[in-house]
Amino acid sequence: MKIRIVKPLLSVALNEITKREVLLTKAPDTEFDIVNIDEGPMNIECFYEETLASAHVVEKVVEAEREGWNGVFISCFADPAVDASRERVKIPVVGGFQPAALTASLISDKWSIVTISKKPIPLIRKVSRKLGIENNIASIRHIDTPFSDLPNEKIIESRLLKQINKAVDEDGAEAIVLGCTGFGRIAQTLAQKMASKGKPVAVISPTASAIGFLELLIRSGVSHRHFSF
Repeated sequence: MKIRIVKPLLSVALNEITKREVLLTKAPDTEFDIVNIDEGPMNIECFYEETLASAHVVEKVVEAEREGWNGVFISCFADPAVDASRERVKIPVVGGFQPAALTASLISDKWSIVTISKKPIPLIRKVSRKLGIENNIASIRHIDTPFSDLPNEKIIESRLLKQINKAVDEDGAEAIVLGCTGFGRIAQTLAQKMASKGKPVAVISPTASAIGFLELLIRSGVSHRHFSF
């Protein structure tokens, strides 16, 4: 099967990071590539940036179907343009939020999200309301970090561990969803470090969840409801 990953931003800073994570988590027979939008914001942390990116994301999704790709992962936790893209193509399309949130809800009653900063929290609350899983969310925390620091694994890891500890100790989280697709490559490391502290907790990567979910949909021949134009 062939999966295209659409980065809904101009910055290519995380493309190699995403590539490494997908190589570790995809099925052996899954092919993939990564493309960025041609116009739009450098990153998505608010509704304005989401709006700027959306039309360009849809163009890339339509292009993917035309070129014969079997599914598309829009690599952003806020699920930008997922609904609009599904209106235009028959192949399955997922973002970062829904697969990760559904995974967390399958394995725990209460789970927390740890995202990059305060700015995307309204976007996250919006997609959680749409999915109907607000009551499952123990808390939404953030690491108060600029997008430019995402490639710095040591900084990201230490700040995430601090907030994950608080989510477990103070909020009663039974699982953690990493609220940025740039975090996913250290999900297993974070889980191991929490276990070493005597606080075992599942740490869910939105990228790994999205790729696995897409592979399931493609193998099952399942997609969203088709629309007419």
